[in-house]
Formats: sequence, C-alpha cells, structure tokens
Amino acid sequence: MREPAFWYRPRSLKSHLFRPLAALYGAIAARRMGRGGVDVGIPVLCVGNYHVGGAGKTPTVLALTTLLRDLGETPIVLSRGYGGRLEGPVMVDPDRHAAADVGDEPLMMARRVPVVVSRDRLGGAALAKSQGATVILMDDGFQNPRLVKDASFIVVDSVRGLGNGRVLPAGPLRAPLAPQLERTDALVVIGDGHAADGVAAELAARGKPMLRARLQPDAASVAKLSGRRVLAFAGIGDPERFFRGLRASGIDVARARAFADHHMFSKAEIDELVAEARREALTLVTTEKDFARLRGIADDIVPFAVTLEFDEPATLRKFVSDHLFKAREKQFAAR
Repeated sequence: MREPAFWYRPRSLKSHLFRPLAALYGAIAARRMGRGGVDVGIPVLCVGNYHVGGAGKTPTVLALTTLLRDLGETPIVLSRGYGGRLEGPVMVDPDRHAAADVGDEPLMMARRVPVVVSRDRLGGAALAKSQGATVILMDDGFQNPRLVKDASFIVVDSVRGLGNGRVLPAGPLRAPLAPQLERTDALVVIGDGHAADGVAAELAARGKPMLRARLQPDAASVAKLSGRRVLAFAGIGDPERFFRGLRASGIDVARARAFADHHMFSKAEIDELVAEARREALTLVTTEKDFARLRGIADDIVPFAVTLEFDEPATLRKFVSDHLFKAREKQFAAR
C-alpha cells in the first residue's frame, strides 16, 4: 500500500472526513491492546511502531540482536511474516524460502539471525523456545496483546514523526496515542530531526528514555558504488529516506523510483528498470529488503546495506540488561 500524502499534512479535508471511521477504529484498537497476554517463560522484547509505514524497525531488530549476543543471549526473532503465504510457525530458511513464502523482512534477517514466522504469536514463541531461544525479539506486534512483552521499543523517524497524529484511516496511527504511550518502555528516534520531540517529551515525563540512533551505510556498499551514477529504486515505507541516505553517502543518484511498501516486483517492472539503467549507463541499486524480493528476477542490482548505531550504546546495554533481569526475576517468582 502506498500511504496517502494527507497523513503527513497538519490540516487536510480528507483526513477530517475520515475522523468518524478513525474514532471507531481507534476504540476497537485500544480495547484490543488492553487485553491480557500469555507469559511464555522467557523474556520477550518487542520492536514496534505507533504508526504504519517504515521507520527503521528491521535495523533496530538487527542492532538488538547484536547486543543480545554480546550479553551471552540466544535471540530468535519472531515475525508475523507480512506479505508471505506461510501461516507458520516455521523457521525461515533463506536457502529454501522466498519472500513470497515468509515475507521480505524475515527473509532478509534470516541470513543474520534465526527467524520464526507465525501468524499466531504464541505458536511462534513455542517454536522459538524449542529451538533454544533465551530471548524472543518480536519484529512488530506492539499492538498485538497475545504475548506479554517485557520491554517494548518504539521506533520513530526523526523527520517524519507521527504525521498528522490521527488514527487510521484519518492518519497513520495504528491506535490512539495515549494507550500506546502507556505501554512504551523506550523510544528509539532515528536521525537528527525534531519531529519526534513532542512524543519524546511526553515519555520523558513518564520516566521513559529516548534512545537516539542513526543509520550508517555499509562501507563495502558505498565502495561498490563509488564513482558510479545510479538509478535507485525502493518499495519500502519511506523510499525518500533511502534516496537521501544514498546522496548523504556521496553517491550520485541520477534517477529515483519509489514503489509502495512491500511491493512485489514483476519481471516486466525489473526489465524496464534494467533497460532504463542501461540506456543511461546507470547502476541499479535498492535496499536489502527490496533485494530479498528480487531473487531469481535480476542479477545486476546492487543491494545497499545499512546498520543502526546508537549514540549511547552503554545506556541501551544497561536498559536491556535491566529488563532481562526483571523479566527473569518475575518469571522465577511465578513458579
């Protein structure tokens, strides 16, 4: 789905017309979030968004994976597998599965960390535990009450923020902001913008930390594109952020093509992009997430890798360690 432009405009007639539906949707979403969940017996950390669309959840999950491993943990990622046909629970095998099976994000992450895809979060958690997980790292699912979460990280882009701050379909929020704030343990703000300052201030008043981070380009990816003019394309929540990141890395973006989030590229579309690139002597480049959907379609495309780096890694490390300790203390007391 390509998100409506009016979601990111402060005053819009279209948004106003959708307010009755948004009120109904918001009431249902808030009630659902209030339901009790199941404690699965090992710590569950959730990485989510207040809103639909991209903000940087996947790089955050991968950064937390590295941290958890440094702490001696065995994390397994639990994903719904958006865009995939398999209901699960199933362990993602990047050599056997395609994006159409398990979704693009799980397929991309599975080359770095074990990933379980499951529509039923409880069934997915059981499979993760059976595979030796000491911590379950939920990719999305913040609004889903099925599992008890021991810590929830909410990721917000510092430039886009929360758009107009309204609930679907009047705006991008998945539920009213108040109940989401209540269940937030830490805010991860990506970039140097100020669009998330208001939310950060509200959470600070509740004693919840803001963790500032930024996406850093992979040195090998930058070197591979150095001196080349590129045709960049992306089917993610915020393609413009990808294009800005390329330019900020010194890459000459001659052409840019944006597609809807999780867009399943046809061979004809890729053939058209390849032909355009050849006509103008451009190199095709896309995101790692998009590249996961392109296996078997095209070979002459460069995936541009990024990693998330936190400004205060020691603060993040202490936060995670403290919440893991509290989760295990609670689970031990309940036995």
